Amino acid sequence: MVSGRAYLTEPQYSELRNVKVFNLCRSYRYQSTGYYVSLLAMARGHRPLPSITTIQDMKTLSIARIVADDLDDIVQRSLSPIKSPTFTLSIYFGRNVAKRYDELASRLFRLFQAPLIQADFALEDEQWELRAVRPIAASDIPAAHLPFVSEAATTFFAQNRFPSSRRTPTQADLAILHNPNEPTPPSCRKTLPKFVAAARRLNLGVELIEREDFGRLAEFDALFIRETTAVHHHTYRFARRAAAEGLVVIDDPDSIAKCSNKVYLAELLARHKVPIPRTLIVHTDNWEHIPPEIGLPCILKQPDSSFSRGVSKVDKPDQLEPIVERLLDKSDLVIAQEFVPTEYDWRIGVLDRQPLFACKYYMVKEHWQIAKTVGDDTSYGPVEPVALEQVPRVVLASAVRAARLVGDGLYGVDLKLVGQDALVMEINDNPNIDAGVEDRILKDELYNRLMRVFLARIQQKKDGVPRGLG
Repeated sequence: MVSGRAYLTEPQYSELRNVKVFNLCRSYRYQSTGYYVSLLAMARGHRPLPSITTIQDMKTLSIARIVADDLDDIVQRSLSPIKSPTFTLSIYFGRNVAKRYDELASRLFRLFQAPLIQADFALEDEQWELRAVRPIAASDIPAAHLPFVSEAATTFFAQNRFPSSRRTPTQADLAILHNPNEPTPPSCRKTLPKFVAAARRLNLGVELIEREDFGRLAEFDALFIRETTAVHHHTYRFARRAAAEGLVVIDDPDSIAKCSNKVYLAELLARHKVPIPRTLIVHTDNWEHIPPEIGLPCILKQPDSSFSRGVSKVDKPDQLEPIVERLLDKSDLVIAQEFVPTEYDWRIGVLDRQPLFACKYYMVKEHWQIAKTVGDDTSYGPVEPVALEQVPRVVLASAVRAARLVGDGLYGVDLKLVGQDALVMEINDNPNIDAGVEDRILKDELYNRLMRVFLARIQQKKDGVPRGLG
């Protein structure tokens, strides 16, 4: 235990390495001592709880509500017996004096990691809503609660703050975000241990985390998202929070935003003269231009479509208007592309601006896509991994060039080889990497390369070296 002023002013604390700082200052008000404790802890490479990002999130009502939406079921269940129109929950190191609220308190603590906080709820149209989250000063704790707070703090600090499997000091700590209940994840269950093993071979501490671990991001040096990403989704919030905390992030938030929208990608690729199929950005005033400019059959794409969902093939003129209208109901702009039939699509995995793996994704039998969805069931065509040296040079060159326009993360670039041209179809920020498929050529080396990129970038951040100069 040291005073906030001592931590800020005495050299011995600025020179500490590999420490966490639990900030129990009276206030986290902007430019107060408590604010500077968390701010300078980040600058010193310490891990503050709460972090500056958490402090700001607690002040921003819209962010607090968005984050709390992930807990709506437990909020309604926990607060349903309450008869009053408002309720305040005090959370002391993740616990509440009333045991029946422990689950809700624990989950909120994981989202807003600050030692002492209060959450204000209000009943609106028979639904409980989170109205505010704010820190509690120790001096504001009711006297009757002090013995419980003391016991909660003692228990909290007595715990091993790191996973039990970490028996030796690690170079850095990596979180892998996944959803064990996702029906079509980018990496299947048997693949995740391969990422973990590769990280540990490099002496990286690694932990699989899930959606409710949002508030724990400041504990780590890097975040690897292995859950299907989207902008209006918790994966994007994870990427944004991790980037704000200074973590190395794959998929980074910019890549998610760019790759999640096919209108953006069409404009980007056309501007940089990357070969693509004939493409028209469609709106309510120009959809009739599709047949003369693109031709039929053509492909219509919802901008945020994935796994071949939201993608339609139009064979006849009378099919065009109803499909366009359906898509324009969801987005003011959609994509029309010429239909380019091929036996398979190339998928080139690109990492850190270099090719990582290559596969041929074959079309589903008697279907024009690599995936076919009927109701809740999705079937896939065969996949054939190919050694990079056997991939046509034009395919590799086009894939790497396209990925570099988006960033330096991990991408899956889909292409069709037509004659001597490699047409870029899509750039995916969250490509499939599954054991026995994309890793069939490189095997463990694929996972090793990924983790070496994480480790190099973490080290660059710790050394203060700008990306690309290390």
